[in-house]
Amino acid sequence: MKGTVGELGEFGLIRELTSRLTTTPAVRLGPGDDAAVVSAPDRRVVASTDILLEGRHFRRDWSTAYDVGRKAAAQNLADIAAMGAVPTALLLGLVVPAELPVTWPTELMDGIRDECQVAGAAVVGGDVVRGDVITVAITALGDLRNHEPVLRSGAQPGDVVAVTGWLGWSAAGFAVLSRGFRSPRAFVEAHRRPEPPYHAGPAAAGLGATAMTDVSDGLIADLGHIAEASKVRIDLRSAAVDIPTQMHDIGQAVGVDPLQWVLTGGEDHAIVATFPPDVKLPARWKVIGEVLNRSALPQVTVDGAPWTSTGGWDHFGADPAAQDGAP
Repeated sequence: MKGTVGELGEFGLIRELTSRLTTTPAVRLGPGDDAAVVSAPDRRVVASTDILLEGRHFRRDWSTAYDVGRKAAAQNLADIAAMGAVPTALLLGLVVPAELPVTWPTELMDGIRDECQVAGAAVVGGDVVRGDVITVAITALGDLRNHEPVLRSGAQPGDVVAVTGWLGWSAAGFAVLSRGFRSPRAFVEAHRRPEPPYHAGPAAAGLGATAMTDVSDGLIADLGHIAEASKVRIDLRSAAVDIPTQMHDIGQAVGVDPLQWVLTGGEDHAIVATFPPDVKLPARWKVIGEVLNRSALPQVTVDGAPWTSTGGWDHFGADPAAQDGAP
């Protein structure tokens, strides 16, 4: 497709984007009217929203538009799964410059659509406006299917902490890209296109998970939210965390202990949850720690001691560009 967004115009762009979409049985009315209609059999809707800003959350010299679409959808759909819900629908707000080639937003939509298909959801609407910086705003919806939502506040002393999905891969890929390299490819792709274990969230709810979240800001940071909400101390066992040989090799090459990426690197969107100790977990879950006593100073420790190294994502940190996972 040739031309720019400005040449195509707002309504031409909308027609081009919506023509690429697929649907699901949950969508009663898709794009084309004032609002979409999505079925909610549970009578409760789980909702989450997120924003990706060019130069802040992605770079066009590192990621294709398709990559950005997959990533934008994944990080929102993972939030739905982390509540124990099944993703159903997604809404897109898109800000683009008029001089942007039309191929960029159409490939972005292809990525969003394909990631939604992985999660079992569909794009049902949105909006496009002109602006100076590409901004991708996503709202994701989900259905609890008669389960209670799994909150951050339910962890109990004696629970085990278990994780499923990748840890530290995106941060390692970011380190590779930051130094001008494009391999090992598996880690670079993990940064460009995270692969959240969507089905693990609802499954964990069915297993009796007491608290749950996805790892978007870093394992310690996100478990810290659970510790604070539940008013407990959580201790992780570093020896229980899997670190692939290639990650060790990358760490050696760039002078970073790969455990730093595993514990503080964000954007993998693994699912971490706490479970009663007598729950028999499927093989996909790896027990990496435990919930200890209730504490007036809720915190996450590693091998019994506070983690003092820097890391973890904070949008308003003193030096955001230096944090793991920042573009």
